[in-house]
Amino acid sequence: EEAIFLRKKITLLRAFSLLIGSMVGSGIFISPKGVLKNSGSVGFSLVVWFSCGLLSMFGALCYAELGTRITKSGGHYIYILETLGPLPSFLFLWAEFFAIRPANSAVVSLAFGRYMLEPFFAPCAAPVPAVKLVSLLGYYTVLTLNSWSVTWSARLQTALSVVKLLALALIIVPGMMLLAQGHTEHFQDAFDRQSLVLDKLPLAFYAGMFAYSGWFQTSFVREELVKPERNIPLAVIVSVITVIVGYMLTNVSYYTVLGTQDVLASPAVAVSFVQRAFKSLISVVPVLVALSCFGTMNGGIFTFSRTLFVASREGQWPPLFSMIHIRRHTPLPAVMLMFPLVTAMVCIGDIYHLLNFFSFSRWLFIGLATLGLIVHRHRHPELHSPFKVPLFVPVSFTIICLFTVAMSFYSDPVNISIGCTIVLSGFPVYYLIIHRQMSDRCRNLFSIAQDFLWTKLPSFFSTLSDYLTHKLQLLLEVVQQEIKTY
Repeated sequence: EEAIFLRKKITLLRAFSLLIGSMVGSGIFISPKGVLKNSGSVGFSLVVWFSCGLLSMFGALCYAELGTRITKSGGHYIYILETLGPLPSFLFLWAEFFAIRPANSAVVSLAFGRYMLEPFFAPCAAPVPAVKLVSLLGYYTVLTLNSWSVTWSARLQTALSVVKLLALALIIVPGMMLLAQGHTEHFQDAFDRQSLVLDKLPLAFYAGMFAYSGWFQTSFVREELVKPERNIPLAVIVSVITVIVGYMLTNVSYYTVLGTQDVLASPAVAVSFVQRAFKSLISVVPVLVALSCFGTMNGGIFTFSRTLFVASREGQWPPLFSMIHIRRHTPLPAVMLMFPLVTAMVCIGDIYHLLNFFSFSRWLFIGLATLGLIVHRHRHPELHSPFKVPLFVPVSFTIICLFTVAMSFYSDPVNISIGCTIVLSGFPVYYLIIHRQMSDRCRNLFSIAQDFLWTKLPSFFSTLSDYLTHKLQLLLEVVQQEIKTY
C-alpha cells in the first residue's frame, strides 16, 4: 500500500562505519608486502603509504563535493554519467562488473579465508582448497545478509568497524613499545636508493591505494544518507584522517618487529607479526583480521549493488536489477548478481595478480570521475555547492591517477593489458545495444529474448546452485582428507 524505495537509514555514525569498515580490511594486512616489494626499501615504502593516504584524501574531498552537487546514488558510475556522458559511464559499468568488483571481492574473500584458518594450521600454511572453501562461505554469508536487511547490514558494519580498529591497536601497541625500547635496527639505511626501481612504483601505489580504497563508499548510497550535504564531507574527512594515522603506525610496527625479508616472505604479515611480538595473542589477531575482511566484503556488496540498481534505473542495465524486494526493501537482484563471477575468481585466482588486474580499471575511472568534477564546475558555474574544494585538488588528483595508470603498462603489461581489453570490449556492446537506435522489429526481438531470459533465470540459478553445492561438497571432502593427512 506504500511506495517501494530505498529508505534513508544511513546516519552519520553508519556513514563513518561504512567508510572505516571499507577501508580497514584486507589491505593493511596483505598490502605491506606488495608496497615493500615494489618500492624497494622500508623508507620508500613508508613514503608510498603516506602519499597514498594524502592522495586518498584528495580523492575523498573531490567525491564529497560531487556528492553534494549530484544527488543520486551510484558512485563513480553516476558521476561519470552526469559529467562526461553515457559512453564512459557504461564502460565503467562494464569493467566494474566483469573485472573490478569481482576481482576486488575475490582478493578480500581470499584474505578472509587465509586469516580465518591460520590459527588452526600454524606454523604450517593452510591448504589452498580449505582457504578457498572458507572464503566462499564467508562471501555467501555476507551476500545473504545484504539480501535480507539493510538495517542489519549497517549494524554489522558498525560493529565490525570497532573490531577493525581493535585489530590495528593490537598491532600498533606492541610495535610502539618495542620501538620505544630502542629496537630500530630494521630502520637502518631505510632509504636504499639502489633497491629503488622507478618502473615498479605504480604497482607499489596500486597496493597502497588498495588498502585505502573505500573512501568513496558513501557516494554509492547517497540517496540513503541522512542529511548528505553535512554528513558526507564530515564522515569522509574524519575517517580518512583516522585511517592514515592508523596505517602509518601499523607499518612502523610491522618494520619494528619484522625485517624486510620477513615481510616479503610472509603470506600473512599480521600473523607473522604476532608470532614474533605477541605470542599470547597468536589465535586472536588472525580472527580479528578475518573479521575486518568480513566487514570489507559487507561494505563492497552493500555499495556495488546500488551501482547496478542506479544503472538499471538509468537504462544502461537490464530492468530486473532496478527492482526492490517488496517487504525487505533491499535491491535483491542487484545483490545476487555478482556471486557467479566472484566464485569463479576465488576458485582460480591469486591475490597479487588479481590486485594488479583490477587496479588499472578502478583508478582509470576514478581519475575520469574527478576530471568530471572539473568539467561540471566549468559547465555549471551558477550551481551552488554546500561543500567546495580548491581547484588544484581535483586537478592534481586526476593527473596523478591517469599518470599512474599509464605508467603501469610498463610495470605489469600482461595483467594491465587484460584489464584494458575488458574495458575496450564494452565499446561494441554499448553501440549495438545502448546507443544504436534499433528498428521496432529488432527491439521487439530483443524484448522477447529478454523476457525469455528472465522467465528462465530462476531455473538457471537453481541449476547453478545445485552445481556449486556439489562442487563445494567435493572440495570439503578434499579438505577433510588434507586435515587427516596433516
